[in-house]
Amino acid sequence: MNTPSIYGLTLDQLEAWLLEQGQKKFRAQQIWDWLYIKRVLDFSEMTNLSKDLVALLSDTFLLQPLNQVVVQESADGTTKYLFQLEDKLMIETVLMRQEYGLSVCVTTQVGCDIGCTFCASGMKRKQRDLTAGEIVAQIMQIQHYLDQKGNGERVSHIVVMGIGEPFDNYDNVIAFLNIVNHAKGLAIGARHITVSTSGLAPKIREFAENGLQVNLALSLHAPNDEIRSRMMRINRKHPLKEVMAAIDEYLEKTNRRITFEYIMISGVNDRPEQAHELVALLKDKRHLSYVNLIPYNPVAEHIKYERSTKKDILAFYDILKKNNINCVIRKEHGTDIDAACGQLRSKHLEKATK
Repeated sequence: MNTPSIYGLTLDQLEAWLLEQGQKKFRAQQIWDWLYIKRVLDFSEMTNLSKDLVALLSDTFLLQPLNQVVVQESADGTTKYLFQLEDKLMIETVLMRQEYGLSVCVTTQVGCDIGCTFCASGMKRKQRDLTAGEIVAQIMQIQHYLDQKGNGERVSHIVVMGIGEPFDNYDNVIAFLNIVNHAKGLAIGARHITVSTSGLAPKIREFAENGLQVNLALSLHAPNDEIRSRMMRINRKHPLKEVMAAIDEYLEKTNRRITFEYIMISGVNDRPEQAHELVALLKDKRHLSYVNLIPYNPVAEHIKYERSTKKDILAFYDILKKNNINCVIRKEHGTDIDAACGQLRSKHLEKATK
């Protein structure tokens, strides 16, 4: 059994654990201060705790469950990290420099079972879910990296869009969100956090009830079942009618805008008729819809797919705009490194097996 990371405990859980150990409840706040405000790298640095408590923490928990294997830095400042977990499995995390701050894209599973035919992550089947601690640790590892640079930078935004389907690891993802959002911890604002799902309809409904003000994005990628089922195996289990009904429930309960991710693949989903179908799909919810058009990042394993031309992307965008659908063409990050989700991990695993 792997040693759990202390980053996986909410403040309430840490308080409960301390009371079980015969310790004072207020120690939890002191420990969180060391973890998330002072951001120490070792339990021994927690100098206002007794030696016995420090020893107990060291014996019970890992402070850092990730081992940095590769760092790739792009010319635009995008930085991609390959981390090894305690059981030697690999995950990747990305830091993106945006106009509005520093955004980190976290991974929630080792591999993915959703079966998106355009995605490097889906080339490797799911081996296991990440714990809440392993997800939080990705943020902390990058924050420590920024701290060492000494420029006073901090992670301000999080996108849960890395390897894996977040809603297939629902409980650990919700715990992660509560930890990073907590005012006494990293205090990353809920509106600065976006969780992306491929369309697990029951979990979209559950997410609407959780009370967190976190943003939701749906990986839509096609305006009809025929194309979407070809691109995304999950659509055969949760077809568009079911997914969009869950989205309608989510919008009704939260009244929060939702982002629809739409990857642009030449000749597959980028024709004008598909743009008009997308308009029809979203027209009754366009006041709370935002479409993110994503130029496809070529992946060596998917030779059959090519990025849409700039002309076709602009024509698609134009149709949406003229029909009052809020949309944007995503600015690309890190195309000079292994930027597509799962690419760095896939390449590393291939090298290891040769």
